[in-house]
Amino acid sequence: MLSRVLELFVPALAVPEPVLVDANLGLGGHAEALLAAHPALHLIGVDRDPVAIERSTARLAPYADRVTLVRAVSDELPEVLAEAGRERVHGVLFDLGVSSPQLDEAARGFAYSYDAPLDMRMDTDQELTADVVVNTYSEGELIRILRDYGEERFAPRVARLLVREREAGRITSTKRLADIVRSAIPAATRRTGGNPAKRTFQALRIEVNGELTAFERALPAALDALVVGGRVVVLAYHSLEDRLAKRILTARTRDTGPPGLPVPLPSHQPRFRLVTRGAELPGDDELARNPRAASARLRAAERIREPE
Repeated sequence: MLSRVLELFVPALAVPEPVLVDANLGLGGHAEALLAAHPALHLIGVDRDPVAIERSTARLAPYADRVTLVRAVSDELPEVLAEAGRERVHGVLFDLGVSSPQLDEAARGFAYSYDAPLDMRMDTDQELTADVVVNTYSEGELIRILRDYGEERFAPRVARLLVREREAGRITSTKRLADIVRSAIPAATRRTGGNPAKRTFQALRIEVNGELTAFERALPAALDALVVGGRVVVLAYHSLEDRLAKRILTARTRDTGPPGLPVPLPSHQPRFRLVTRGAELPGDDELARNPRAASARLRAAERIREPE
């Protein structure tokens, strides 16, 4: 949804020396397009994945004097901005989820379509891996993760079989994990809805990387950092991310004063307004070019008042 992202940021960046944070830099595609569209823009790119930082550094080399790249998690945004000397910014972009290189590079262990070690770390220096989760978490913890992060309705069956199978030998590969999950899902259910391991892999990835926890802290911090007229744009790729974005943005755009007052209380007036009506979806043309965009959901908000 690159063209829509660019369109949404135009009013916010139509100021002298605008600053925008790309909080999930990935390969730097959005960053490159924003820098090209706004010659005065300074972009702060944040990503926990060292491979993303390395590749984006090369990709954005033509704009090196207008780019600050930081290896960090998105919820470290206040510290990143303080270090950069940019406490207030004009835009923040969240392009959530897993990047294409992470999915396509088998050794990273994100995808069930390759046989690879169970890893799934975005930050390759952290200790927690999917291998650790699958082989050491209790059955109850596995049920919680699969249910809450994967929305897997057969979470107890999957968790029970994982625990039983790991007793016969540590589960260390994506193929073995996918095969176990497939065995745990009823045959009638396996016939529809794609690969039956999809929800389990999503759940494990979110747990390993603390994705929802990080985003739940990062989005309010981004909103707090915006100047009046500044905008935040969120691209979510599954319902958990989108619901969290909706909840946080809705809370910030609501009048919190007591109902029925004849005159609104200034201190309770919303500081933000929604720029999008609900979640916007990718168009047919984009889906034809990039099938992975099918799950994308876009929301945006703008600061309209400073805090009292």
